[in-house]
Amino acid sequence: MPKQGHFPCPMPQRRWRQSHDYTGLLIATLVICSWGLHLVWVLHLNFSAIPPISIIGTVLAQAFLNTGLFVTAHDAIHGLVCRHRIINGGVGAFCSAAYAALSYKTLRRSHWLHHRDPMGSFDPDFCDIPDADFWTCYQQFMAQYLGPKQLLTLAAAVLAVSLIGQVSPLNVVLFWGLPLLLSSIQLFYVGTYSPHQQAASRNMQHCCAPSPALPWLGSFLLCYHFSYHQEHHDYPSVPWWQLPTVYRQHLDTQNARGYHQ
Repeated sequence: MPKQGHFPCPMPQRRWRQSHDYTGLLIATLVICSWGLHLVWVLHLNFSAIPPISIIGTVLAQAFLNTGLFVTAHDAIHGLVCRHRIINGGVGAFCSAAYAALSYKTLRRSHWLHHRDPMGSFDPDFCDIPDADFWTCYQQFMAQYLGPKQLLTLAAAVLAVSLIGQVSPLNVVLFWGLPLLLSSIQLFYVGTYSPHQQAASRNMQHCCAPSPALPWLGSFLLCYHFSYHQEHHDYPSVPWWQLPTVYRQHLDTQNARGYHQ
């Protein structure tokens, strides 16, 4: 069923980042290397020899690194990893595939549709089921990106890692499967459900609910600063690590206007 209504949100033209520095590529490399090294380490852990609290911390750490991998793919969609299109696209495609065998082309197409018409008729990420709860929206969202091809690829990867890498299937489930599930919930809640579904449920006349005021470390741990979702929609050419700066500038501008009024 087509989604009704339109919620205003600026959509600038697609343009590649003009900066000639390689900060985005360096940060992307750091995220990818941290994710890969940590995953290799945890898959070979003897979890029976470590305390439960350490297992929980390890699972949460891997989930957080998974989220960073997806956020890097997201920045690549906006051309923010590297000014060279081929390198930028290659990083995005690698991160999408490494995250959950996702198609970078599909992610890119759907994400630009989301930016063009957030919460509107052509937004593939918005759940238009009346009074839908979180899990209903989450299921509908994931079904768009995890089809039979992706699930078969993931199953083959799990089998290959278990047999060739001689990794315990329990380790694969605990330190790969569970963190991936937690990461997908984190990304969906912070990046889609909280800003957009709550804006719709409250009948707000904008595409996003207001960004919460959080300390830098809090917003980073929550979801790589994507709690500043309104700022991302207003300035999609800003990479994730600069969103707190944009948020603070918004606050300063609003405070200055209030002072002068």
